[in-house]
Amino acid sequence: MGQKKQRLSEAKRHQSPPDGTRTASPKEPRLGPPTTLGPQRSIYFSSLKGRPARLGSEFFDQPAVPLARAFLGQVLVRRLDDGTELRGRVVETEAYLGPEDEAAHSRGGRRTLRNRGMFMKPGTLYVYLIYGVYFCMNVSSQGDGACVLLRALEPLGGLEAMRHLRHTLRKGAAGRALKDLELCNGPSKLCQALAIDKSFDQRDLATDEAVWLERGPLGPSELAVVAAARVGIGHAGEWALKPLRFYVQGSPWVSVVDRAAERDAQARAKAGQDEDF
Repeated sequence: MGQKKQRLSEAKRHQSPPDGTRTASPKEPRLGPPTTLGPQRSIYFSSLKGRPARLGSEFFDQPAVPLARAFLGQVLVRRLDDGTELRGRVVETEAYLGPEDEAAHSRGGRRTLRNRGMFMKPGTLYVYLIYGVYFCMNVSSQGDGACVLLRALEPLGGLEAMRHLRHTLRKGAAGRALKDLELCNGPSKLCQALAIDKSFDQRDLATDEAVWLERGPLGPSELAVVAAARVGIGHAGEWALKPLRFYVQGSPWVSVVDRAAERDAQARAKAGQDEDF
């Protein structure tokens, strides 16, 4: 009986106390709180100083041209259903100015079910289908029917997941593995790499839990930005020549490099420097 009482006494010492907390056994390591956050909350929503790193509605609330420039250097984040986060730095955009812009889907003030996102509050996604198989992602800006097309990203995180998505979604996919430079160097490619489809149309980039924009380490003022003609809008007359595409000069992830525009930019910069002296 003495041995039985001793065993019962020891068992009680290792039982959970009445408040439900568990006392660690002397042989068990004492674990602290989890060091990582689960998929339901990203560590990137808050900076080290406690301020949100995510760019809110005020960032998007500006006209299309300055917004297209402001996007450069910022980081687009896509969280997949399994919690995987894909990241890419924006290196190329195009501005579409609304009803006056002959290349815009809202030209002439036309409003349809397809382009409704262009007329919604700044920061609203406008995702549309081209050639019946590919998606492009735009973000509305100030001004009815005005928006910014995201053309290219520099992949930063989740590259293998991007590669798998591109291989799965691209039409006529060959067995060749895609190079890093091929993952997001085009508007449809970046949508494939981030699994962006029509279901993202009319979502709010400032509040959505599956896709958002974070402030990058370098802003447009710290980057060499080229203003060039937009791509694939030859039908738009004089609007096809307006320098409404913006990209980071020297970035290998840009979809189309315009050498003439780069030479003009360098000449203007040199002229400005000469004037200073």
